[in-house]
Amino acid sequence: MTNKCGPILLVEDNENDVFFMRRAFKRAEINNSLQVATDGQAAIDYLSGIGPFTDRHQFPLPCFILLDLKLPIKSGLEVLHWIRQQPQLRATVVVILTTSREPNDVVAAYGLGVNAFLVKPNDVSQLMQLVQALKVFWLQFNEFPYHHE
Repeated sequence: MTNKCGPILLVEDNENDVFFMRRAFKRAEINNSLQVATDGQAAIDYLSGIGPFTDRHQFPLPCFILLDLKLPIKSGLEVLHWIRQQPQLRATVVVILTTSREPNDVVAAYGLGVNAFLVKPNDVSQLMQLVQALKVFWLQFNEFPYHHE
C-alpha cells in the first residue's frame, strides 16, 4: 500500500495499547510510519517540532492522528482543541480512539472538529477489523488536502 499521506501519530499512554496497535498496523500491511506520543503535551511538542521533536526528518508532521482522550498532562480534548487552532494543522485528520463511551466526550470531540470518534475494541480480532477499516477508509479512499514532505 502506498503512503499517500505520510506518517501517522498515535497519541496513547498505555504501553499495551501501543504494542497491539503497532502489531495490528503491521498485520494490516499499513506501511505508513507510526510515531507515538505518550501524553498530551508530548503530542503538542511533536506537532510543534520542539524539544526532542525538532528533527522533522526523524519526526515528520503526520497527516493522520489517532488520539486517546484520557492522557496525562493534557487531555485528548485539549490536544484536539490546540490542533484545530493551528493553521498548518487545521485540516489534519484526527480520529479519537478511546475507551470512553461518554456522550459528553463524543459531543465535545465533534464540537472541537474531530473527524471520527471510535471506541477501542475489547479484543485483538476487533482491533484488526478496526485497523483494516481505518486503512481502507482513511488511507486508501480518503483524499488528503495536502501532502507532507
